Amino acid sequence: MCGIVGAVAERNIANILLEGLKRLEYRGYDSAGLTVIRNDELHRERQVGKVQALADAVAVNPTFFDGHIGIAHTRWATHGEPAQRNAHPHVSGKVAVVHNGIVENYAELKEELLAKGYEFTSQTDTEVVAHLINDIYKQTPDLLEAVRTIIPLLHGAFALGIMHIDSPDELITVRLGSPLVIGVGIGENFIASDQLALLPVTNRFMYLEEGDIAKLTRNTIEVYADGVKTQRKIHEIDATQHNADKGQFKHYMLKEIYEQPDAVGRTIDMAVEKNETSKLRDDFLQRHNVLLADIKHVQVIACGTSYHAGMVTKYWFEGITRIPCSVEIASEFRYRNPVVVDNTLVICISQSGETADTLSALRDIQKQTPTGLVSLALCNVPTSSLVRETDIFLPTLAGPEIGVASTKAFTTQLTALMLLVLKIGVVQQRMTHDQLSVLLDDLRKLPGQLHASLNLDASINTMSERFEDKKSCLFLGRGLQFPIALEGALKLKEISYIHAEGYAAGELKHGPLALVDKDMPIVVLAPKDSMYDKLKANMQEVHARHGELFVFAAESSKMVSEDRLHVVYVPDVCETLAPIVYSVPVQLLSYHVAVMRGTDVDQPRNLAKSVTVE
Repeated sequence: MCGIVGAVAERNIANILLEGLKRLEYRGYDSAGLTVIRNDELHRERQVGKVQALADAVAVNPTFFDGHIGIAHTRWATHGEPAQRNAHPHVSGKVAVVHNGIVENYAELKEELLAKGYEFTSQTDTEVVAHLINDIYKQTPDLLEAVRTIIPLLHGAFALGIMHIDSPDELITVRLGSPLVIGVGIGENFIASDQLALLPVTNRFMYLEEGDIAKLTRNTIEVYADGVKTQRKIHEIDATQHNADKGQFKHYMLKEIYEQPDAVGRTIDMAVEKNETSKLRDDFLQRHNVLLADIKHVQVIACGTSYHAGMVTKYWFEGITRIPCSVEIASEFRYRNPVVVDNTLVICISQSGETADTLSALRDIQKQTPTGLVSLALCNVPTSSLVRETDIFLPTLAGPEIGVASTKAFTTQLTALMLLVLKIGVVQQRMTHDQLSVLLDDLRKLPGQLHASLNLDASINTMSERFEDKKSCLFLGRGLQFPIALEGALKLKEISYIHAEGYAAGELKHGPLALVDKDMPIVVLAPKDSMYDKLKANMQEVHARHGELFVFAAESSKMVSEDRLHVVYVPDVCETLAPIVYSVPVQLLSYHVAVMRGTDVDQPRNLAKSVTVE
């Protein structure tokens, strides 16, 4: 979603702001802007499109933007179309504001401000915030106090960066339902919606808690919670672990697809003894053994790709441990007044740990306070809100994922979830020593099988040519492959803009078969598993109706290509872990189709990496 960068420093900060925005481009946006205070004036530039367009505009007269305090923003449209007038920062008098999130009651506030004579130049909810601060400041000429006064008036979730000409050494920031981090420097301090934006200038960060308001100067940081000055710990991170360079690859997405064997290997290593064939590491979630011992039900809450990971987990939990597992989309779960039974493990899956619907669903569950409730965050960002608000943190060691369409985050989520299933199976003695030993052995083979699946790239690239001019596509899978069919369809529609749907293959005859004709490509996931023979019967239903099949089949299946049946062989893998391996071919297919169609692979239209608004 939208990105915020701000700085107050002894040096000129325009280039710092621009570099920070470039490092936030992965979040998705449609316009960008910055404002600095220079010679007691607000100097603002805003552009629709890429951050480079903003940088080019600033470069026309760079001294105009030389300043020691400034705020910048990339906007993902919520209120008002992508247009220069709607781009941030927004200004009212001597106040400039950048804003992530949504002010839900902005319409009512706008009416009050119009009645007071304020003029609006944009369609945004953010301009309301700027005018409110300007209005309050007239009676309360202290920027921090003015901001404190207006916060209770705003309903919704938001993060703010605010500055005022009369306080040219103060940067005010607010975190309420939207992520925001403070970067700590020497003679300079920063704010950003993601620490990644600030890694060129600092590796020391302060993570604001929900409701915090902070005042930054060059040499001080004051944080207030409920009006009381408080302390927040400074964390130092290893910047080398946050390398976000594309290297030799044309797109971040392709780089991240190829990083999967190593990322999955790291995730396995955190839980599996390297030299012991039949046990988990003693320190893997060990301090949570007591919490996990009494779990009787699992509730997975997630969105998008993470939801598909949860769907696979349901098969694993119920098939391996016989613990019932429910999986729901967070945005639906939280609005249907759900019942959470006692002794439930609530697994919240989010790459960023800031997904608004998932966080809200978690908080709603925690208010119910069922007996024995345990919450777990499966997340790629250890410093995220989700991690801070749950009982257990299970990391996915994917490293930074820049491409909007998730790849390595998905496969590491699946890997970590399998490790969690095994952990609970061991703690509750729900699996035999032999079962554990076999699955651990299969896990150790997984990075090598992922490497082998990447060797399919050239064959898949050739297959992709048949999709370039298609309008729609179906993905089919059965059992554990059904969620991967959903994920494959999501990937294709996300980055190539081809309408695609994933179906359980057994559902073909209950409706989707009506769509099948010679122009409809059908992608089939066909490992040699317990559902293979039934899947072949479903494929015959398609073939008999002149549908064109594109099959990712196990090598051992010996399926042969023929007219309107195209086969790519996937390395043999155990049935339980096949969803992880079969994720790679559908990712590569989607990638190559998108490249052929000329779309923006890493930043597809209308989408954002971290969805921090409802």
